[in-house]
Amino acid sequence: MEAAHRRVAADLADQIAAGLWAPGDQLPSRASLAHHYGVHEQTVRLAMVLLRSRGLIEGEQRNRLRVAHPPVMRTLIRPDAGWPYQTEVTDRSPCRATDELADRLGVQPGVRLQREAIECMDPGGRSAMLVSSWWRGRRRPHTSYVIELGVVALDAGQAHALGLTVDTPAYRLARTRLDAAGRAVESADLILPMDRWTIRL
Repeated sequence: MEAAHRRVAADLADQIAAGLWAPGDQLPSRASLAHHYGVHEQTVRLAMVLLRSRGLIEGEQRNRLRVAHPPVMRTLIRPDAGWPYQTEVTDRSPCRATDELADRLGVQPGVRLQREAIECMDPGGRSAMLVSSWWRGRRRPHTSYVIELGVVALDAGQAHALGLTVDTPAYRLARTRLDAAGRAVESADLILPMDRWTIRL
């Protein structure tokens, strides 16, 4: 027998596909949906987790959820180019170099680094990419960069910012900027949800 939350999720997915709610519309409250389907509110919560993991709804679990806008697929070609749309700085707190950052920047582990975290929005105002940058001292100009491409599972903070669920797979581009002598002057992690991006390097 199908689990109740999967049945609820399937019915809501069908209604979204049929256009009962348009992208951006709020869904009924959890209590209202629980009453409608004759289930416990926890069952509705599990159904919403399932719909979020499929990219059909977005928003915070504690608030009213909305029908998600279909993700716009973008192709990243120039990972060192500026972002053409709105950005928001979410953190500027200094930190200590982890072993990985120390290796990327050519410094000793534990050295104090400057840090900047930026959320890059798409033209509709939704989060499209997260960029965390680290450097020592003041920012210096660069003449080239190197990229390492990998895949990570979103942590709670990243998932919250991107409107996705924890452990959703995302591309991670570790970009290190170099000066004319080939020394690292800055390193950054670019986090790009796999349902919104393709990479062409």
